Amino acid sequence: MHQGKLARNLDPRKIALGEEIRELLALYAAALADPSNAAAITGSKTAWPKQNPELFDKLLAVGNKAIDVRGADELTLATQVTDALLGVRGKSRAGWRLRARLMEALGDDEATIRAWERYVALTTDDDLNITGRIARLRESEARVSETLRLLQKECPASQGLEEAPDTELWGAGLALLDAGDWERAEPRLVAALVAMRDQGRPSAQLRQGLADLISFRLRQDRKNGAVESRSLIKLYSEDRRLRDMEKVPDPTLGSTQVVGLSDFRNLIAGKSVCLVANSQRIGTSTMGAEIDSYDLVVRFNSFKLDATATGTKTDIHTTIHLHNFNWDKQVPIRLVFGGIHGQWKRSLRQRLIPGAQGYVNDRTLRWPVREIGRMDESKWEHIPTSGFNMLWLLDFLDVSPKLDLFGFDFYDSGAYRLPEAMKLPIAGVHGYSQEKEWVMSRAQDVTEMRISLR
Repeated sequence: MHQGKLARNLDPRKIALGEEIRELLALYAAALADPSNAAAITGSKTAWPKQNPELFDKLLAVGNKAIDVRGADELTLATQVTDALLGVRGKSRAGWRLRARLMEALGDDEATIRAWERYVALTTDDDLNITGRIARLRESEARVSETLRLLQKECPASQGLEEAPDTELWGAGLALLDAGDWERAEPRLVAALVAMRDQGRPSAQLRQGLADLISFRLRQDRKNGAVESRSLIKLYSEDRRLRDMEKVPDPTLGSTQVVGLSDFRNLIAGKSVCLVANSQRIGTSTMGAEIDSYDLVVRFNSFKLDATATGTKTDIHTTIHLHNFNWDKQVPIRLVFGGIHGQWKRSLRQRLIPGAQGYVNDRTLRWPVREIGRMDESKWEHIPTSGFNMLWLLDFLDVSPKLDLFGFDFYDSGAYRLPEAMKLPIAGVHGYSQEKEWVMSRAQDVTEMRISLR
């Protein structure tokens, strides 16, 4: 039924949900066609995720896409999916993360916090800084309570009215407002907000009510030529920042300078550059001294240093925004890549450490292959790796008299990373063979350890 409703919708989020549902139904039908899988699915509450992990993962995908849509039907679907997943795998980190997203979409702050706390308890590395998110949610709750106290103080006539139902108070306040009687409307609107808090309304409804009341107050301020709502606006804006943005302990990031494409070109022009892969080939080599002899040494993501094998010099740390590896390493330049602008920007706020880099890139260097090269999926099918984004950028700028790659075997030898990153699989979304073909077509000299492009 839900799939049929989605099939006629042009909303891209609903289209994406519909596609996930179709794939889920296909997987489910295929599983039922296999007698052993069918027995696990229909006969045991806990056995089927082990025997059909792809079915579990696809249910997760459906739940996440349903939350993205945020319609009433879709949130009901997400609730059913979440209950099913946690019912069979109560210690699933992905399941608790889904529950937290769902509760946040439903506006239930306490349930959101409980779900995130379960998620954090199940992970050894809070890579997403969920602990900070929980703290911000709690601080946001405190800010709303402070806002309501301020409203009651500024409008003492509201006190005592909040015992009535919130909908009745809000409706009466709106009717008086429409009649032009703000003096009697305001106490009822304020009391309605307090009642919403006391009666356990979802935080999203309460915050929408606050936003509406602020709008009404500002309208009255303009009529009266007054500025009485400054304190209220300050508290409300602080609450919005807490919910929407990571805290930045030092907005100047320790005097880090932001560079764009032309600035970065000037920083590297005329210098020899080498890029060092995170491969076992380099990890078991003796290339360290030669690598450190280049003017600029580029390393990636969760790079691991060994003086003999990899060298110790890092001039440019290039990383995808998603993971939290090596952001604390002191480097002259840090380039942070990411495919989705909003997520990239939030990661910069969350992960950049003041004083850990002299320069960091702006959005013009966010996703070089796609944004600068204009190579969409029709021209470059797979998601480009951090290494390929960097290599493509250096080749495009063409200001390096020497440009060499060390240990680039495109993971044929396996990964060589920080220990905490070794648990991560080699991502299957990247086109390693396509990247290798691009590199080799431009190579001027190739040895077992080094590929020279200049």
